Amino acid sequence: MTTIDVTEATINEAKELRDEFQRFLREYEFGMREVETKISILRDEFTHDHAYNPIEHVKSRLKTPDSIVEKVARRGIEDPDFHRIREEITDIAGVRVTCSFVADVYQLFDLLTQQDDITVRIVKDYIANPKPNGYKSLHAIIEVPVFLSTGPISVPVEVQFRTIAMDFWASLEHKIYYKFSNQVPDHLVESLSDAADAAAELDSRMERLHREAHGVPRRQLDPPPPRIVKV
Repeated sequence: MTTIDVTEATINEAKELRDEFQRFLREYEFGMREVETKISILRDEFTHDHAYNPIEHVKSRLKTPDSIVEKVARRGIEDPDFHRIREEITDIAGVRVTCSFVADVYQLFDLLTQQDDITVRIVKDYIANPKPNGYKSLHAIIEVPVFLSTGPISVPVEVQFRTIAMDFWASLEHKIYYKFSNQVPDHLVESLSDAADAAAELDSRMERLHREAHGVPRRQLDPPPPRIVKV
């Protein structure tokens, strides 16, 4: 039997690293909660003042330590420390906003990112420019201030905006790729592409129905030009 000599110093170092990792993740949790609050305020304001709620649901997630380590390895980040991880990995905290219509997606994006304390780092408009597999969503990496006892810090949070149809398609696509360990048969890949087209058509039809039923002028529902990608 192999004997492992674990000294008190080694144990203390491991505890310090654990505590530092927890503090590191808490910063992202606080940033995520700030974004959730902003979106909740917008949802309540729409509901009470405009008698219309463009947000179907909001989901948040914080990457686990294992997930962060795996991404560091995939990125080939050498000698990673917490500062380097902050710079290289911007989706540790994520918020997904599912909207009723495409126009709602762009409107909420504008209302969130135009707030004075929000800094936009990256925008990827996969609605105007879908991925080859048919994936559609509006992604933004934003920075939000978090005020700690030690002073303010700026925390990056990934925010994704989707319609209900886009979210349903993305969920199904994820399950299929997980089922086949990313080795999806060609006929299923083709079917997923067809389903993405069908989802886009459904979005368009439902938006037209909404416009006709509520007498909303077309200019209020038509999506604006594609967002510029900021790097």
